[in-house]
Amino acid sequence: MNLDVVQKVLVNFIQETIRKNGFQNTIVGVSGGIDSALVLALLQRALGSEHTFGLLMPYKLSSEDSLKDGKELCEQLKVRYEVIDISPSVDGYFNRFPNDKNKLLIGNKCARERMSILYDFSSRHKALVAGTSNKSELLIGYSTIFGDSAAAFLPLGDLYKTQVFVLARHLNIPEKIILKKPSADLWQDQTDEGEIGVTYKELDEILYRLVDLRLKPVEIEKAGYSKQTIERIKSMIISSQYKRTMPQVCKLQPRTVGIDFRYPRDWNK
Repeated sequence: MNLDVVQKVLVNFIQETIRKNGFQNTIVGVSGGIDSALVLALLQRALGSEHTFGLLMPYKLSSEDSLKDGKELCEQLKVRYEVIDISPSVDGYFNRFPNDKNKLLIGNKCARERMSILYDFSSRHKALVAGTSNKSELLIGYSTIFGDSAAAFLPLGDLYKTQVFVLARHLNIPEKIILKKPSADLWQDQTDEGEIGVTYKELDEILYRLVDLRLKPVEIEKAGYSKQTIERIKSMIISSQYKRTMPQVCKLQPRTVGIDFRYPRDWNK
């Protein structure tokens, strides 16, 4: 992977996406993790600090170090940012509708609360929302639908997580962010790899063979990967397909949105 070329392509993609949609500014949720850090750095390089805005939205269970790292990165890049504690709104909801300590419900609510705030600030600042999902997460559905998966565009959407680490170093993202265990920071000690059940290295190696090389599971197994892990990852891809498509439309007319009528959004420009 030629990192200079990748950086140039991503910067051009951001500039073109913002321009074609009639915006000048962009906004992103900054978690203090590597994905949002890399997206923020790319946005700043593409549009400049004055057209880039960051939102830091901690919950009471979020890591204090993550908030600190996110603020420091925004200040390093001279990007405007706002800190909004989502604890009162999330807890207010669960005080009314108790959840029996189901961590996943809390995590999903936090993700959707953050996206709700992002889109509110998107309107306030006339800024297009940039997403932070990478290819690994998109393929296995490791996201909250209408939460962190909601965005106008995804700069990292075709980069596997292991490639995100490499590009982050190339763009001089602080080492303490790169070395941090990947986490959605939904609750204390939560990690991505712990939830997924496999390391990102092994996940990406299998995903690359399944998706990019189009190898069959039996061929991947011969390369030294366990059949159980391969089938589990394949199952995650299949079961999360609904997260990667627009809502299904029942076809009743000659040209149906999402089926026949699928022009690029800049088709009339």
